[in-house]
Amino acid sequence: MRFGSIGVVLAALALTACATTPPPAPTRPSPAAPRPTPPKPQPPVREIPLSTLPGWPAEDHAGAFAVFQSTCGVARDPAMAAVCRRARALPFLERADARAFFEANFRAEPLGAPGLLTAYFAPEYQARSVPDAEFSAPVRAKPSDLTVVDAGTFDPAQAGRPGAARMVAGKLAPYPDRGDIEAQPPETVLAWMRPEELFFLQIQGSGVLTFEGGRRMKALFAATNGRPFVGIANPMRDKGLLAANNTSGDAIRAWLAAHRGAEAQGVMRLNPRYVFFRLAPDDGLPPVGAAGIPLPGGRAIAVDLTRHAVGELFWLDGESPTLAGAFPVYRRLAMALDTGGAIKGDVRADLYLGQGPAAGVEAGRVRHTLSMARLVPRVGP
Repeated sequence: MRFGSIGVVLAALALTACATTPPPAPTRPSPAAPRPTPPKPQPPVREIPLSTLPGWPAEDHAGAFAVFQSTCGVARDPAMAAVCRRARALPFLERADARAFFEANFRAEPLGAPGLLTAYFAPEYQARSVPDAEFSAPVRAKPSDLTVVDAGTFDPAQAGRPGAARMVAGKLAPYPDRGDIEAQPPETVLAWMRPEELFFLQIQGSGVLTFEGGRRMKALFAATNGRPFVGIANPMRDKGLLAANNTSGDAIRAWLAAHRGAEAQGVMRLNPRYVFFRLAPDDGLPPVGAAGIPLPGGRAIAVDLTRHAVGELFWLDGESPTLAGAFPVYRRLAMALDTGGAIKGDVRADLYLGQGPAAGVEAGRVRHTLSMARLVPRVGP
C-alpha cells in the first residue's frame, strides 16, 4: 500500500536584537489523509472459441442441439434464456448448422484444474412384496420423524446443502446413519430387494422395480438421512477385496452378492448415507432430475449446485480412465440438469447414461480425469 508524500514547511523567522517577545513556535501542518487503496483488479475471465475445444469437430452437434432445444427452458440466466428462445424458434438443424449455431451464440470458459468425471444410470431391479432369504432388504419410505434442514445446522462446512434431523429429548439432532437405520425395524416398507441392489438403487437415486407377475413401479427419491456420501470402491481396494483397476460398479455389486450377509453389510455401512423412496407407476419416461424435467441420456450431468446453476451448458473432456474396460474418452456437450450428494467442486460432473443394464455396465466403468468448460452466451458483437 502506497501513500502520498508529506512535505513539512517551516516559515523563516527573522530574529532582531530589539525583539521584546519570543517568536511564535513553528506550526506543523496536519498530515494529509491516506488515499484510499484502489480495489485490486481482477483478472479477466479467460474465454476461448468453441472451435478450439478438444474433440469439438467430432461432436454430434445436431444431437446436442436437439437436447439443448428441449431442456434449455430451465435456465434462469437472462442471456441463456435469450439464446434458448433463438434455438426454439429454429427447426431441426443438421450437424453443420447446429455447430454454427453454438459457435455464433457461445464462447467457452475453461474451469479450473482437472477434476473427476463419473456416470450414473436408472437401474431396473427385481423386487418382492414379501421378504424371503434372497429379497431381505426393505425399501423404506421417508420416516415420519425426519425433518429436512440446512446441513449447516450441524456442520457449518455443509451450509447451503440439504440435511436431515429429528427431535431427540426435545432437541434437534442429526438423523441416524446407515447402520443405525438398518438396525431399527422399518416404519413403512414399499418393497423388498436384494441388499446389494438396494444399495445401488440408493446410489443412483431412482430406478424401476419389477414385482411378481410383472408389475413395474418407479422407485423415486424421497429423502436422505443427510449424511455425506462415502464411496466404498477405495476402501474395498485398500482392503484387497478388489483389484485397483477393477472397482467398477459391476465388480462391487458382484462381490457384495457373493458375500451377502454380515460381511457385505459391513462394507456397505462404510457409506453412512441412506436414501428413502416413494413408489409411482412406471410411465416409461426417463427419471426426472433436480431441474424438474426428464434426463436425456448421455447429455445430462449432475453438478454441484453451490458452484453452478441448473440449465448451464458445459463441454466435457474426460480422458485417462482408471477402470478396466472403460471407454477411453468422453467429449461432448451436456446440460446441468441434476445434482448429487457426492458431486462437489467446480470441475466435477456425473454423466447420466440412460436406463437399464447396458447403461449400468457403462456407467460403472466411468472414472475419468475431467477438464470442463462452461459455454457462456455471447452478449453483443
